[in-house]
Amino acid sequence: MTGRVGYLAGAAAEDSVVRDYERRGYGVVARRWRGQGGEIDIVLRDGADDYVFVEVKKSRDFARAAHRLSAAQLGRICQTATEFLAGVPGGMRAGMRFDLAMVDDMGRMQTLENITL
Repeated sequence: MTGRVGYLAGAAAEDSVVRDYERRGYGVVARRWRGQGGEIDIVLRDGADDYVFVEVKKSRDFARAAHRLSAAQLGRICQTATEFLAGVPGGMRAGMRFDLAMVDDMGRMQTLENITL
């Protein structure tokens, strides 16, 4: 997918991911937060102290979506998350994790919590 169709498909995938996390009790702090090092698709709060940084990948299937997250991209997300937390009162003391939310062509979602590469 490219261009406007790809953008709209990605936005719809992000919307469904946000709804899923909200249903599970997470609070949305930011969407498409841009720092100097890159962008974080979704920033959530898990309780009072912890932050969850979510990368959303939309693809034909979950395997392709997972394959699209590279170690370099995860590194940029981690740097950007640190930049985000530096701007939040008490943020550098907060707990954090990184999730990968994958959405396939059927609209099904699968989330991998606390990812590392």
